[in-house]
Amino acid sequence: MRITKAEQKKMTIKRLTEVARTYFSEKGYADASMEEMVKEAGLTRGALYHHFGSKEGIFHAVLESVQQEIAERVEAEAATSEDPWEQLLLGCRAFVAAAVEPRNRRILLLDGPSALGWDVWRKMDEQNSMSLLRDQLHGMEQQGCLKTVSIDALTHLLSGAMNEAVLWIAQMPDQQQSLEETTTAIALMLEGFRAK
Repeated sequence: MRITKAEQKKMTIKRLTEVARTYFSEKGYADASMEEMVKEAGLTRGALYHHFGSKEGIFHAVLESVQQEIAERVEAEAATSEDPWEQLLLGCRAFVAAAVEPRNRRILLLDGPSALGWDVWRKMDEQNSMSLLRDQLHGMEQQGCLKTVSIDALTHLLSGAMNEAVLWIAQMPDQQQSLEETTTAIALMLEGFRAK
C-alpha cells in the first residue's frame, strides 16, 4: 500500500520533532545542531526548513508538543477523582512531576522563554497548562468551593509558583522528596482559598 503525500508529511514532521526533542532536552537550544538532528532523523536539512522554517520553528513545535503532553497528563491525573479539591491538587502535582522530568524541564522552563521570547512562551503556557488550571478554578468557583478571589490572579499565582518549584526541584539531590514537599506546600497554600 502506497503512502500518501499527507501521510509522508505527517511522518516526517513527527520524526523531526521527536529527534529535535531529544537534542533540545539533552543539549539545550543553543547547542543542538540542526545538522545532527536531520542526520539522525535520516532526512535532509531542506526537509527541516520546509516544514519548520528554522531552528526556532522546530523548537516552537517541540515546546508546543511538550506543553500539550503535560496538559494531557494533568487532565488524566485530575480525572481520577470526583472531588474538585483533589482534582486541583492532583493536577498541580501532575504538572510539577511532568515538568521536572529531564526530557521536559529544559525545553519548557529554561530554553522556552529565552529561545522564543517571554511573550510567545507565556501565550503558549496560557493555552495549555494555565488554561486547564483556570478552567478548574472557574468550575470550583461556580460550585462554591472557593472564597471570593480573582480567578485570573489565582491562576497566575499558582502557575508562577509551580514553574518556580520545578526549577527548585530540578536542583535538589532528592527530587522525589522535593516533589512531595512542593505538593504539601501547594495543598497548604490552597487551603487559604477554600470556602468554609
